[in-house]
Amino acid sequence: MAGHEEDLLPENNSGYKLSQPKQSLAEYQKMDENDESLQRYKASLGLSGGNDLSDPNDPRVCIIQSLTMDSPGRDPVVIDLSAPGSVDNLKKTPFKIKEGATFTMSAQFKVQHEILSGLHYVQVIKRKGIRIPGGKSDEMIGSYAPNTDKQPLYTKKFQEETAPSGMLVRGEYQVSSSFVDDDKKTHLQFDWAFEIAKDW
Repeated sequence: MAGHEEDLLPENNSGYKLSQPKQSLAEYQKMDENDESLQRYKASLGLSGGNDLSDPNDPRVCIIQSLTMDSPGRDPVVIDLSAPGSVDNLKKTPFKIKEGATFTMSAQFKVQHEILSGLHYVQVIKRKGIRIPGGKSDEMIGSYAPNTDKQPLYTKKFQEETAPSGMLVRGEYQVSSSFVDDDKKTHLQFDWAFEIAKDW
């Protein structure tokens, strides 16, 4: 049986790998400006200009700001992950999802210091301590360059989901989530909860 840490890793790390060692934004910007193919490569990574916003006092490469749940006809539910202590309180305050409702999750984050390669959002959903069937999902977010003043934050919208419905699925669920890159480095891991109810 896989441990909790292994459960929160992506299923498959066969995505694109950088052929060159990771470099800082300043190092990428110093590369030969006259090489057309290099210019296209830099543009594909989002390195087409702007002032680097990396905080020299913060060693983190990826900083997750928030998760948001959007459902038609409802105000967005925002899970703030940036404030001190916010992650610790998530499990205690489950949010409600109406059975059968469609919703879309999105993550807002920033990248600093170096290229972030193959970021995944992995979540495991349990009910009464047991993982539900199909309860592990792995969403590829992608590879990103450090943020600049031209693009201070990134937002990734996930695939639309539909909450299950019926009396048997109503109740509280516990979720363990992680943001992990292709190097299996965990940038954020946290637990939270939601409740499927007959109505909002």
